[in-house]
Amino acid sequence: MNFSKEQSESGVTERLFDLTVAGEVVPGVVWAPENAKGPRPLLLMGHGGSQHKLGGRLAAMAKRYATDFGFAVAAIDAPLHGDRMTPEESAPYFATLREQLARAGGMTGEPVRTTLRFAERARREWSATLDALQSLDFVGAAKPVGYWGLSLGAYFGIPFVASEPRITAAVFGLAGLGDSTPDFERAARSIRIPIEFIFQWNDELIPRAEGLALFDAFGSTEKTMHANPGGHFGMPPFEAASWDRFFLRHLTSP
Repeated sequence: MNFSKEQSESGVTERLFDLTVAGEVVPGVVWAPENAKGPRPLLLMGHGGSQHKLGGRLAAMAKRYATDFGFAVAAIDAPLHGDRMTPEESAPYFATLREQLARAGGMTGEPVRTTLRFAERARREWSATLDALQSLDFVGAAKPVGYWGLSLGAYFGIPFVASEPRITAAVFGLAGLGDSTPDFERAARSIRIPIEFIFQWNDELIPRAEGLALFDAFGSTEKTMHANPGGHFGMPPFEAASWDRFFLRHLTSP
């Protein structure tokens, strides 16, 4: 892990880093309370499709978890996203995905399988990132680890969380089973940790039946689904308060 930039503001230190995984440079960021020392809970955050590790909502949430809860929070650019590709390099992938979405009428069938072509790469990158983060003195390996990811962050996060015993609780959402790959369904069914799942009842990208099927597939005995009216980008802001309670409950001591 090579740090390239560090800045502190409003009680939070933001550190940009690069990590090489299987010959691929993975850009990332970790936030922590300013002057943090010693181990603390770690929250990994997966950004949405066409977004990046420093996206507005993600970064704001990460900084708040650092200041209000004392967490360390980290994000990486997913394959074909953020600083990993120029717009010209990633354009063919997104053009194909848009065509498939139009034909399928949403994120089901071929669009899901196109996205999941990169899930194994993302899984390896997240595991390597977690290894590196836990070697830092202000993170450590002694505290619980959580995962938060909606939309693309869920499609890439579910296989990662299923393979990673260090993750103790996760928030997923805005995703569906969607006639996906057998590996993805197996991953969802193998998850046993507490899950909170967010879904938009009128999501124009994720058919309702596919979202319900994914929630049903999770093997967790402690799982909760929050369904709200509205489309894919209309999730109400009050859901953030529920994530706060969920991660405080599962990543901190009573």
